[in-house]
Amino acid sequence: MSKLLIRNARLVNEGQIIETDVLIENGFISQIKSGLSDADVNQIIEANGQYLLPGVIDDQVHFREPGLTHKATIKSEARAAVAGGVTSFMEMPNTVPNALTQALLADKYAIAAQTSLANYSFFMGASNDNLDEVLRTDPNTVCGIKVFMGSSTGNMLVDNEQVLDSLFRQSPMLIATHCEDEATIRANTERYKAEYGDHATADLHPLIRNEEACLKSSSMAVELARRHNARLHILHISTADELVLFDNTIPLTEKRITAEVCVHHLWFDSRDYATLGNLIKCNPAIKAPHHKEALLAALIDDRLDIIATDHAPHTWTEKQQPYWQAPSGLPLVQHPLLLMLDFVNQGKLSLETVVRKMSHAPADCFQIDRRGYVREGYWADLVLVDMNQPATVTKQNVLYQCGWSPLEGHMFGASVTHTIVSGELVYQNGEFLTEQPGKLLLFNR
Repeated sequence: MSKLLIRNARLVNEGQIIETDVLIENGFISQIKSGLSDADVNQIIEANGQYLLPGVIDDQVHFREPGLTHKATIKSEARAAVAGGVTSFMEMPNTVPNALTQALLADKYAIAAQTSLANYSFFMGASNDNLDEVLRTDPNTVCGIKVFMGSSTGNMLVDNEQVLDSLFRQSPMLIATHCEDEATIRANTERYKAEYGDHATADLHPLIRNEEACLKSSSMAVELARRHNARLHILHISTADELVLFDNTIPLTEKRITAEVCVHHLWFDSRDYATLGNLIKCNPAIKAPHHKEALLAALIDDRLDIIATDHAPHTWTEKQQPYWQAPSGLPLVQHPLLLMLDFVNQGKLSLETVVRKMSHAPADCFQIDRRGYVREGYWADLVLVDMNQPATVTKQNVLYQCGWSPLEGHMFGASVTHTIVSGELVYQNGEFLTEQPGKLLLFNR
């Protein structure tokens, strides 16, 4: 029997901070109380008053495998995630080939079962012509159906209104949407290409992929969800304009329409294009400063439910291309918790809110089985953080396969010291202690 004891931790969980010990047995939390015996314990972690959090659950990542492994692999990006306190991820279907069949989806699960240090789930992709395959998806082992209602990779733009209506009417499980209106983006692209030609730069990105494109598409998704009482989750909200679509008058567990905000839309704004350029080019675009302030307020008052990353790595060479050619997306999964802990240190968020939005809420939103909380009988997905140990992002300590981060040079006020995944101490003080893969996420639906 494997036993791991965490002693003298300050546990942040379910709106409280308490000093306690946590005993882990065979992958699960068995006891939470002070003064636990260390008899028959295999490992002891002396927390010495550090904060103990439930592991971060990132509901939106792009790990690029299969087909785009020159950018990233499930193995490389899961390692980066674990080093940043992300113990579970849900990965997107726009790999190559796109995960549009049950067989292709199963291939990704098979790779993760062998190589992912973090717990894992993968979205089933929707297209204009694979509704039958989508409806065969198992709601107990797959996190959701992903719908691109805007520009995307390959055959994954769903712009047929009849298909969208059928999908929202028939899907028995959560539908996660990327919402940007394709016609608006195309019209803006033509306008700015005509005006700037080859001299366009990244600061045009939020003008091309503008507020109108986001609101028009998000409004359509909400209307479809309300029409059919579908379970809708809108990803990466980036504008103040869209916040009118979301409710904070009922508990998350009762919502049929939920929304996510990503760390880069809270951290960066349009002023940062001057120094970072294509490195922060992403879809939907990072926009004017007033949007990030509105997003933070909506996160705090529960109109926005979850914090995620939309981790989307590209090679440095790809990002150095001219604006029109440079791909959208930035690598973030190693640093979302540290970003939000900086917000804690700045007085913008409480530790309890960070845990609620990064751990509890994803578990509730997706109905994940026994994860996202520190409770007896739950899987032991845990992170220890030292709020007084600064950490600077450098090329040498970035673990993404792409080898770069838009945060390089930034010094965080806190550090992740230990990460426990499904009861295994995987990461400790900068070192990986095991290659034991994480577990398949299961859902109570």
